[in-house]
Amino acid sequence: METLRTSNGHVKLPIVGGGDLDIEAELAKFEREERAKLGLVDGKEHWRDLVPSEFLAKDRAETTILVSGLTMAQDYFVVGALSGIGYKLKHLDCPDNDALRYGKEFGNRGQCNPTYFTVGNLIKYLTYLKEDKGQSVEEIVKNNVFLTAGACGPCRFGMYATEYRKALRDAGFDGFRVLLFQQTGGLEQATGEAAGLELNPKFFIALVKALVAGDVLNAVGYRIRPYEVEPGATNAALEECKKIIWQALHDRTNILVAMHRSKQILAGVKVDRTQPKPRVSIIGEFWAMTTEGDGNYALQKFLEGEGAECEIQLVSAWLLYNIWEATWDTKRRMEDMRGVDKGRKGLSGVDTRKKLIMLKVADQAVRGAFQTFANAVGLYDYHLPDMFEVAEVAARHYDNHLRGGEGHMEVGKLILNVEKNKVHMTLSVKPFGCMPSSGVSDGVQTIITEKYPQAIFCPIETSGDGKVNVYSRVQMYLFKARKVAREEFEKALAQHGITAEELRVFVAKSRFGHALHRAPHAAAGTSADLVHEVAPRMKSRWKRAFDRATAQVPSLIPA
Repeated sequence: METLRTSNGHVKLPIVGGGDLDIEAELAKFEREERAKLGLVDGKEHWRDLVPSEFLAKDRAETTILVSGLTMAQDYFVVGALSGIGYKLKHLDCPDNDALRYGKEFGNRGQCNPTYFTVGNLIKYLTYLKEDKGQSVEEIVKNNVFLTAGACGPCRFGMYATEYRKALRDAGFDGFRVLLFQQTGGLEQATGEAAGLELNPKFFIALVKALVAGDVLNAVGYRIRPYEVEPGATNAALEECKKIIWQALHDRTNILVAMHRSKQILAGVKVDRTQPKPRVSIIGEFWAMTTEGDGNYALQKFLEGEGAECEIQLVSAWLLYNIWEATWDTKRRMEDMRGVDKGRKGLSGVDTRKKLIMLKVADQAVRGAFQTFANAVGLYDYHLPDMFEVAEVAARHYDNHLRGGEGHMEVGKLILNVEKNKVHMTLSVKPFGCMPSSGVSDGVQTIITEKYPQAIFCPIETSGDGKVNVYSRVQMYLFKARKVAREEFEKALAQHGITAEELRVFVAKSRFGHALHRAPHAAAGTSADLVHEVAPRMKSRWKRAFDRATAQVPSLIPA
């Protein structure tokens, strides 16, 4: 049947009683009538969330930059590093349930957990300045700014800055400056005056030093603390190390010397790694798996209290993921768009070979800095993930084009944890209703656990309440992981023909009992790794002792 069209190309349909109906014209008429009813007249300007005021270089000396959002060690080190290059900073305390209360009181309904905790933490601090320190609202707004990261794709994180301003306005701090990295405008702002936050190489080098130093100190702490003989010894040593590293970052002295001094302090912690403990990998939404307080029910501390060893995700790995994204997207554009796209991230006029080389250099720089710092502090045999490997194993179940949150990494991490026998249990933590993690990744993980029935995978969501339910759920999975860890340890002992007591005595009198010693990877658990490393040496030493004793026997017999 031939399609009938009007003179202007619109589709027309015959109607009862004669005549034709112009579909597009009728739809346009309906749209105009509905827009008029709703007050959506043409030419009406859309609402935009503008930055209340700018942070300029002339205000730098009197303005305190408030930072928060990473681990406590990294927030602390960021203050030391950036104050050393001329900024005035303060890190906020780890968000607690009081911060959550402030966030829910002044924030919009239906936000995800990190928003409530982080915006509430900021309002809690500003309220402290007002009520306890006696500062006026005008002083607080004038003398402080809050700096946070930018958007992350489809996640609600992209709206955090607007939520901050709304909550601050309702809490009585209208005009308080919340700045995103991209809103600072680099070296210049809209006024043409120099920006207060100068994003130059000196700034980024100081920032990377702080982040990497925090990563390696956190990682070595989680290695030592579960096996400490004297409770609290590891935390005491870490606090001393933090002060040394902070001072080096602030004074811009040799950071490696500070790391080496920290190594000597950490080496003094007494440990016993002959006790089998389940190793638990914590993955999930970035903030929920990184924070160390009420935002994730102090999950890391709870796991250690239950006899587990935590395998945490590092910020350095997140930097590598961002580099991977840029590399992967560039290669896809080169293949599919042939460099003619003129989009914001298009390759029109871009030297793609040079861009890929620079991304490779950036990847190696992050890895090199991490390994240098790790070796200096005694974090041996720690390998940052190969992001291309993670993407490849995840791509079979999760399209690498999907972004937001951790993207495909949660799926890839679980697969590699099982295939490479890296941990006994994987725990995925995210805010209630987190779209990328709960809505997508957890759905895919059901397929992964079917393909790998030996995987112990525990997904949990946080909402500020429900702590007891979350702990109960984790304990159920941890019971399975604890059993597997014990069986793995006993199997290793039987395989090598030694006992746990013999292992304990030998390790206590050798270098293998050192706090910073790391057995090569052979099993999922630290104690089983130790058995596989030490047992052959024990037998070799016993054989030498036996040979010496039997060699002396003939000389003891009279002629």
